[in-house]
Amino acid sequence: MEFTGTEQKQEQSTRRRVASTLLARGPQTAAALASELGLTPAAVRRHLEALQADGAVEPREPRTVGSRGRGRPAKVFALTEQGREGFASGYDDLAVQALRFLAETGGDDAVRAFAEQRVSFIEDNFEDTMTEHPEATPAEVLALVLSQQGYAASVRDVPAPAATGEQLCQQHCPVSHVAHEFPQLCEAETAAISRVLERHVLRLATIAHGDGVCTTCIPEPPAAPSFPQASQASAYSRPSDERKQVTS
Repeated sequence: MEFTGTEQKQEQSTRRRVASTLLARGPQTAAALASELGLTPAAVRRHLEALQADGAVEPREPRTVGSRGRGRPAKVFALTEQGREGFASGYDDLAVQALRFLAETGGDDAVRAFAEQRVSFIEDNFEDTMTEHPEATPAEVLALVLSQQGYAASVRDVPAPAATGEQLCQQHCPVSHVAHEFPQLCEAETAAISRVLERHVLRLATIAHGDGVCTTCIPEPPAAPSFPQASQASAYSRPSDERKQVTS
């Protein structure tokens, strides 16, 4: 079936409405979508097939509660991760507008408080994840915590001949577009990383500022201080000296 230019725009607009409904309401049957959008079931199925071909929608078996009735239940359709990414720019715009309003009404302190609250998952989940993965280093545990939130994080050794340590690499940042205008988001994240690892870390690159990967340098933990024998000897000599002064 071929469409004119106007008809193609209408098809794309309707397809966008189908996807938007799935985003807002979650998995739906074709019949439910048809009723919601005022379309025929045949038209909805045509749009769903096109969205499936684009990788934006996938069919799923419906969840059943209680006993099933006769017949096979109708499949539901849900947005894939790729389909959700198609709406990302709209959410970024909304998030920027919300943070601008927050900055205007509450000032920089309010934005920082929001940024700190947003990355609280790092400290909230770190200990539990470390318990679940005792074989992992603290930096690797942190990478797992971040990856669970969509950051696609990994750890690698610092390239020679630089100082010893590790690099935390985040291949994806869910808030990169927003953080470009509001660096408080990156600052709060870096501070939380420093706290859970109990050492100073250095952010070398960020996706928010045009780099391909968010990279954080994690130095080796400081060595425990050693006490020379001479110092111990002098320490033991002080009480004797003090007694001499008292008795003289």
